[in-house]
Amino acid sequence: MKQVEVVAAIIVNEDKILCVQRNTNKLEYISKKFEFPGGKMEPGETKEETIKREILEELKMIIEVEEEFLTVTHQYPDFILTMHSFICSCKDSKVTLTEHIDYKWLDRNSLAGLDWAAADVPIVQKLIQS
Repeated sequence: MKQVEVVAAIIVNEDKILCVQRNTNKLEYISKKFEFPGGKMEPGETKEETIKREILEELKMIIEVEEEFLTVTHQYPDFILTMHSFICSCKDSKVTLTEHIDYKWLDRNSLAGLDWAAADVPIVQKLIQS
């Protein structure tokens, strides 16, 4: 089975966390689900470099990587995903969507109300508990 390794940014601004909604996808189980933004590492990139690049590409935001948060391995029907998440900060909370269809800034207690991609659920659970 195909294995995919990605990084995800848990972007915090004024005690709110950025949640982004995926566009329609041919893979029904991730179509229109909420996720933490990020993506695949390019050869030679560090995880931190990848997050900064992906967030700039996807959201036109400049972020700072604060600390590693949680690594999740999840088996979807078509692939195995390993996702390294990091707590990040931003000075400007303005978001410009280039790939996603919606976003929300939510406090920790409101995160559970969204329809999350399965791999993001353990991160949401840990955020709510911390």
